Amino acid sequence: MIRLYEHPLSPYAQKCKIALAEKGIPFETHLPEAFGTGSTPDEGFKDRNPRHEVPALVDGETRIFDSTVILEYLEDKWPQPPLLPKDPAERARVRMLEDVMDTQYEAINWGILEIDGFKRATGSLREQLLARAAEQTQKMQNWLERQLGDREWFTGASFGWGDAAVVPHLNTSAARGNGPKPGSRLADWLARSNARPSVIACVTAVREIMKVLPDLGCLVEMGIFKRQYRDHRLEWMMRSGGLPIVLQGIEKNTIRFSNEIA
Repeated sequence: MIRLYEHPLSPYAQKCKIALAEKGIPFETHLPEAFGTGSTPDEGFKDRNPRHEVPALVDGETRIFDSTVILEYLEDKWPQPPLLPKDPAERARVRMLEDVMDTQYEAINWGILEIDGFKRATGSLREQLLARAAEQTQKMQNWLERQLGDREWFTGASFGWGDAAVVPHLNTSAARGNGPKPGSRLADWLARSNARPSVIACVTAVREIMKVLPDLGCLVEMGIFKRQYRDHRLEWMMRSGGLPIVLQGIEKNTIRFSNEIA
């Protein structure tokens, strides 16, 4: 059986779990030991993914990391039911949508978690960053509304790749009070998506792990967690006014960058 190394809060892992479920592919999930702390003593996970990131998929002797590559693999090996449109231009549109969600949208939600969950900022800096995130989220959702247009699903006539790429991020936004405007086409799309068993399973897993999460800010302060500030996330923090957070994190050794492949 396929094994997916994941974390319930990871939108990248959620995207893969939704795709697996939509294709009817049996799989099991595994949370790497000490994941998110900056150290990964789970040697099986390290062997399968030189980046030490989730998601990572194991299918027999095949090891794959990066959520987009995982989706490509699933589509190639299990083409039915298809999650991508047939038309090349439409396939490109869906892939571009996924790229925006994986980079620009993900960074906004990640930044909010850094501020409120991991308590990286207080006072006026906190308020400034949260206001900036809310403004950016609204712009992103306006863009998504235009991308959806008069389609029922982002992928087209049926739920697919684009929808799996969008829904984890919008559910995170909604949980933090930044959801789509009620009555909008985007809000209606989100309601339809959240009625699907594949998405329900992800939302349920998020709710369950939220019940047992420790005080994340305390873990950062104690040096137990070293959060990854890679590419688009670092860019978001810098452009939004979070330079003091980055400098403090480097000084206290509570942030890290992408793992160097050895």
